[in-house]
Amino acid sequence: MKIELSAASRKAQGTGASRRLRKSGRVPGIVYGGGEPVLIDLDHNNLYHLLRKEAFHASIMTLDVDGKKEPVLLRDFHMHPFRQQVQHIDFQRVEASKKIHMKVPLHFINADIAPGVKQGKGIVSHVLNELDVACLPADLPEFIEVDLSNLMLNHSIHVSDLKLPQGVEAAGMHAGEAVVATIQVPRGAAEAAAAAEPAA
Repeated sequence: MKIELSAASRKAQGTGASRRLRKSGRVPGIVYGGGEPVLIDLDHNNLYHLLRKEAFHASIMTLDVDGKKEPVLLRDFHMHPFRQQVQHIDFQRVEASKKIHMKVPLHFINADIAPGVKQGKGIVSHVLNELDVACLPADLPEFIEVDLSNLMLNHSIHVSDLKLPQGVEAAGMHAGEAVVATIQVPRGAAEAAAAAEPAA
């Protein structure tokens, strides 16, 4: 998914200036990394709708600041405590030759045909819903698929079992044997079965 958004550079700083921007339908933000930080502001409605898209949180996007385009990543944003209002947003510039660390969403497939569900009457538990990865910007996937088609009852899929795209590696605490998903019998059903055994 190709995402491009426009921003304007701003000079005014401080709480008062930010409050005025928000009242006018703009969101204050900053772009940093790979050069001087630049203060920016963006259209609130457009930004709010983009933030609701999964790809916006794990994609390299093009940011146009006063006509100058550069690739960036979303790094942070703050919402109003109870209004549907974006308060502030941070972007980081991306260099093609430098590895980036990102959280990428996991998409679970084939849960309905997993033996642990179909035959074992188990329920899939998603331990992780996103994965920390390291890769070059060009290799960043929008999501990673987790195929549950062979998962048995009381078994788990680990990060090391995932088929990661070429050039992408698991990073941080999610590397190695971290559990991604498991299939188990619901607690109530397991207790009922255990209670029925002596009677049988």
